Amino acid sequence: MIFPFSLTRFLATGVCASLNLWWQIVGLKMRKVKVEDAVGMPLGHDVTEIISDKKIKRVAFRRGHVIAAEDIPRFLDLGKTAIFVVEKGDTDIHEDDAALTVAPLAAGANIEHDERPSEGKINFRAAVDGVFRVDPERLYQINRLSIPTMVTIPNNFPVKAGQLLAGFRIVPLTCAPSIIDEVVGGLSTPLFSVEPYVVKTAAVLVTGSEVYEGRIKDAFLPRLQRTLKPFGVDVIHDTILPDNLERISAEVGKAVAHCDIVFVTGGTSVDPDDVTVQAMEDAGVHFDVRGMPMQPGNNFTIGAFGETPVCAVPAATIFNQATALDVLLPRLLARIAITAEDIHRLGHGGLAQPGAEEHFPDCTFGIG
Repeated sequence: MIFPFSLTRFLATGVCASLNLWWQIVGLKMRKVKVEDAVGMPLGHDVTEIISDKKIKRVAFRRGHVIAAEDIPRFLDLGKTAIFVVEKGDTDIHEDDAALTVAPLAAGANIEHDERPSEGKINFRAAVDGVFRVDPERLYQINRLSIPTMVTIPNNFPVKAGQLLAGFRIVPLTCAPSIIDEVVGGLSTPLFSVEPYVVKTAAVLVTGSEVYEGRIKDAFLPRLQRTLKPFGVDVIHDTILPDNLERISAEVGKAVAHCDIVFVTGGTSVDPDDVTVQAMEDAGVHFDVRGMPMQPGNNFTIGAFGETPVCAVPAATIFNQATALDVLLPRLLARIAITAEDIHRLGHGGLAQPGAEEHFPDCTFGIG
């Protein structure tokens, strides 16, 4: 018997029970038949109905539907003078079975997918709030095969539970089993996942002698509280400090002992009294890169004290609601490592367009 994909690999995944193995093992043949001659035959594919004035697209007849005489007028109304019916064959794999084979292998932690394909397509959704993670190179390898198509939202995108993340289908109605075998071969580990937010507590250390002396009102703390709240993060420690290297350094040391993440605001530019980043370093914070190729937020700097992220937050954060901080915050809260190479790549898409705040994060800013 010829198997339409690597059965040994598939059995090892432990997901066989959820699939229609009969069709996947025996394969399919499709035969084109005039609608009038197809009565009593099982439909080999979903048939779509489009009602343009109502902007409706839906499945009118599902694969496997046994065609009745009363169905013929509706098929003709849908522009279907001929359809494909199912016959047992030897090797071809149907679009539904291709999707059902790939879906459980592609879906990683905190990913849900349709149990039943629609028009040969299976969609994937987030099971929790978090950060969407996909391996772009393996995604490209699937799409380079031309017949299978896997589409996703961008890597590292913040998502909500229930949000649509990806979709898979093959372009033709059936394909050679060797194609799906290649897809399966690249899915020894899941293709994508959602990393949940795990950071729960934060410290905000506001620096600036003008704020410390009461000459101006602090705007950093309310901005950060407002930004962190939707992620379930509480600011449990905050203080205002003068531009004094030793005092800032000592306060950073205290904050990292009690909070999951620390933000040190202001003093990140090139003025002589801008000592924030140096004070953080004196406290034991390590930096791979200072600043980043993003505007606004060039001087946003991510460091680490052990496993605790410690971030220098520039003044741009006060005046803009879509900054480097906002792009990278979800990853920090999910404890996803941000490497120097990750930061360098942010230059691609690192320039916020006018009006970005109205659409962020669903815009070009931060796609790198």
